[in-house]
Amino acid sequence: MTISLFGDDAYLKEASAKISGFTDERGVVLEKTIFYPTGGGQPGDVGSLEINGKSYSVQDTVKGNNGNIVLVLEHGCEGLNIGDTGVQILNWDVRYAHMKVHSALHLLSVVIPLPVTGGAITAQKGRLDFNMPNAIENKDELTDQLNQLIQGDYEITESWISDEELQANPGLVKTMSVKPPVGAGKVRLIRIGNDDEQIDLQPCGGTHVKRTSEIGEMHLGKMQKKGQLNRRVNINFSD
Repeated sequence: MTISLFGDDAYLKEASAKISGFTDERGVVLEKTIFYPTGGGQPGDVGSLEINGKSYSVQDTVKGNNGNIVLVLEHGCEGLNIGDTGVQILNWDVRYAHMKVHSALHLLSVVIPLPVTGGAITAQKGRLDFNMPNAIENKDELTDQLNQLIQGDYEITESWISDEELQANPGLVKTMSVKPPVGAGKVRLIRIGNDDEQIDLQPCGGTHVKRTSEIGEMHLGKMQKKGQLNRRVNINFSD
């Protein structure tokens, strides 16, 4: 089982690497990794492995079997062996953009307090699908509310609760399509704000910025009807 260093510190840009295994389809498994695997609407990290005097491009990161995190190498694993050591390096610009967008989507779920039915993140924009029978008519007002929260410079922190505590507090779960992982005994919560002024609290396994002010100004973009009850709301960085 891979130890996920990004869970403790999402700002790690590089770390030592030791190969513990391989998978089919050009995958390499490290004992510990800073690379986030695709999940919860957030893309897998990209970057490189510097091992045995060579640079191996990591084109994707995915979840493997038995809790492993798999780094998918663009040109395969030739020349690598179990036990080899080196350095793992994130494409930090891409990861940091994912962190900003992910945190912004949590805030979007605050200004639009409706059940979330889906979502996706890229380095340029993000979107949430809501159970929203009627179209939004006050997009500019919602954009202002979103940016006020961003400019509020609220702290973003994590904590943990037990599976039983989550089951006793179903209101914490905003997403209808992706349920928090249970069965490991504990669930990670992401909180925006503090005890005096809590803005948001919900289960999440993704990576986030430390303060909302890091996100920068966002713009509510295109809104699309997706079925009888669902509507998609896009956000992107303002020019």
